[in-house]
Amino acid sequence: MNNTYKAAGVDIAAGEETVNRIKPLVRSTFSDKVLADIGLFGGLYDAKFEDYKEPILCASTDGVGTKLKVAFLANRHDTVGQDLVNHCCNDILCCGAKPLFFLDYFGCGALEVDVAEAVISGFAKACRENSCALIGGETAEMPSMYQKGEYDLSGTIVGVVEKSRVLNGLKVEAGNVLIGIPTNGLQTNGFSLARKVLLDKFKVDDYVDELGCTIADALLAVHPSFLPYVMPVLDKELATGISHITGGGIVGNTKRILRKENLSLSIDWNCWNSLPIFDLIQKVGGISDEEMRHVFNLGIGMIVCVPKENVDKVLEMLAMKQALVIGEVKG
Repeated sequence: MNNTYKAAGVDIAAGEETVNRIKPLVRSTFSDKVLADIGLFGGLYDAKFEDYKEPILCASTDGVGTKLKVAFLANRHDTVGQDLVNHCCNDILCCGAKPLFFLDYFGCGALEVDVAEAVISGFAKACRENSCALIGGETAEMPSMYQKGEYDLSGTIVGVVEKSRVLNGLKVEAGNVLIGIPTNGLQTNGFSLARKVLLDKFKVDDYVDELGCTIADALLAVHPSFLPYVMPVLDKELATGISHITGGGIVGNTKRILRKENLSLSIDWNCWNSLPIFDLIQKVGGISDEEMRHVFNLGIGMIVCVPKENVDKVLEMLAMKQALVIGEVKG
């Protein structure tokens, strides 16, 4: 009888090889604020914030969801880590916060070193792009918990914001204008419905003329970070609120920042063009406009809520992202 950990499905050597491979990736995200190297039981970060009078920490945790199923089918693993970091950065951006550090969880049935390295390379790439340190994580091999060839991801981000500049919805007023920032696809939400509709008809490597790419290319488009574009708007204190369009669509997410009584949203659904991937999902699935709006972002990845007098200035600042007015807050 071979009663060893490896025979039970956990390969310690593969785990050690993974750590050795990812060390340079992780270190590439470090700043002088990171006070511990890889391998300790916790990450250490210098919490002195000389540029802040009253620093407030802001944290968020999320996952990638069933977008991972598409990554498994396509055997592409270097983008989903980027999705997760960028999603988390966008979430705390909605509170006005800049990211400080990120921690990841990678759980699998059997550890494939090349796959783990690809996923974590995505974490590191997005952390570098967002000036965020990847200071720790967990790689767990659990053969009885995950199917062969599959894994799950989650991540936690911590950022900082000046107390006087926290965005919590209380600054949003009737008459504020909603500026939408276009995105490139589903981001990380709506994949259960998208997969049900599209993968009954197509394979992930099928090229679709309407998309100008394969199904996998369209579905695995990296969830963008809006931090570099929106933070300058916040630095000039031009916005009253921000909504990251995740599960629940434009209305479901933007109403979260309506904290005062009797406020509502007015959205002009015809003022921007939906992305081809959403048109395909709706056509193939025979999905109603109402359901599409409830589930998907429909091409708008983030909404910046601004007073009317700031609209022109914010549109100019976000011109590179082709931002546009998509509605307003009603009283």
